[in-house]
Amino acid sequence: MVHEVVAEVWRGEFLESVHHGTVVALGADGRAVLSVGRPELVAFPRSSNKPVQGLAMVRHGLDLDGELLALACASHSGEDFHVEGVRRILAKAGLGFDALQCTPDLPIGEAALAAHLKAGRGRAPEYMNCSGKHAAMLLTCVRNGWSTDDYLAFEHPLQVAIRATLEELAGERVGAVGVDGCGAPLFGISLNGLARAFGRMAGARAGTEEHRVAAAMNAHPEHVGGTGRDVTALMRALPGAMAKDGAEGVYAIGLPDGSAVALKIADGSSRARAVVMVAALRALGVDVGSLTTLATVPVLGHGREVGAVRPALALAG
Repeated sequence: MVHEVVAEVWRGEFLESVHHGTVVALGADGRAVLSVGRPELVAFPRSSNKPVQGLAMVRHGLDLDGELLALACASHSGEDFHVEGVRRILAKAGLGFDALQCTPDLPIGEAALAAHLKAGRGRAPEYMNCSGKHAAMLLTCVRNGWSTDDYLAFEHPLQVAIRATLEELAGERVGAVGVDGCGAPLFGISLNGLARAFGRMAGARAGTEEHRVAAAMNAHPEHVGGTGRDVTALMRALPGAMAKDGAEGVYAIGLPDGSAVALKIADGSSRARAVVMVAALRALGVDVGSLTTLATVPVLGHGREVGAVRPALALAG
């Protein structure tokens, strides 16, 4: 089977549903400590690839650090500080929001969306969760004298550099290509390769460009995700960790010792994603005591907790 049961949905004492998926956890030596499903098969990493995209841009002159570099690797919630950060990145390139070619969208954070709609604002590219990445792409193009009107083309020097960086870190060739939700090129690799890439970045020595990206994300997790986001909580709880969520149930994390986890929930939902991630980290020997709020997801009945989404036995090791 390509996928196995990785999470169970319990309503009281009744097993109501299950989530299938694929999970791989690599130790610091690169060997699989946990392997569920077929992690050697190609999948689209979706936004989990953003740290690698950020690294490719840093290697080609992206002069960002701190919260702005974290925002370049983000799927942000569209909160005011996110949008202000996007404006600051674009200003470095001498550009405005109108240069962004990502899809016009609304904030995805509940509070941010409510405030946005109350103010009578509509969809705009700067509120799209990928706008930090797109702003950084434009700044990288300006720094290199590359054209900005076609920066999303597969043959553009920026996208060629991103593909090469991904193949280098993953240790394998791209196995599929597509277009991501924001319009950027999407390169498919195996979950094994995604885990290798995250382990190599998070485990890189201080002073390297890989460490620069990973450290910025861990130091500014609220810029990578946002208020109330599990990816933000995950990096706050684990010093030195580099974590990134992605659409269609993808999640990856790299740890300072070079170990890593990559996973995909087969049905594409995000409900079980953090639950499975915490279980995989536990299998790696990581102390997940500070992640109890992510270890299960409540199942509600009339507004009160009547059950939970829990990891399946396959994740016990």
